[in-house]
Amino acid sequence: MDYNPSIPIYLQVMMSIKRDIVTGRLALGEKLPSVRDLALQYTINPNTANRVYKELESEHVCFTRRGMGTFVTEDEGMAAQMKAAMAQELVDEYLKGMQKLGISAEEAVRLIEKGREDAADQTENGP
Repeated sequence: MDYNPSIPIYLQVMMSIKRDIVTGRLALGEKLPSVRDLALQYTINPNTANRVYKELESEHVCFTRRGMGTFVTEDEGMAAQMKAAMAQELVDEYLKGMQKLGISAEEAVRLIEKGREDAADQTENGP
């Protein structure tokens, strides 16, 4: 994983795990790697990996069973909330970027619609 130096690493790892949950790469109730394995997977300090799990647990994204490990939440509503929040964040970033270019929200929506139409045409007609 390429880390953004302006964002704390533990937040970036948390976002990666959340993204894996909302996309289904990690299933609800699935066992997560141990702190040590998470540290190796993301090439981070084990203390940082521990913080990731503590923060995710405080957000109810995961839970720990003593002696068994850490697991993804089983709450479908929580996964849906995370997905909605991530989608809204992407929309907000897009609209802010368009605004910086002097493009109104209405025009930005038209650009998205045109992009969707173009993508559909390419799918139907081939590359």
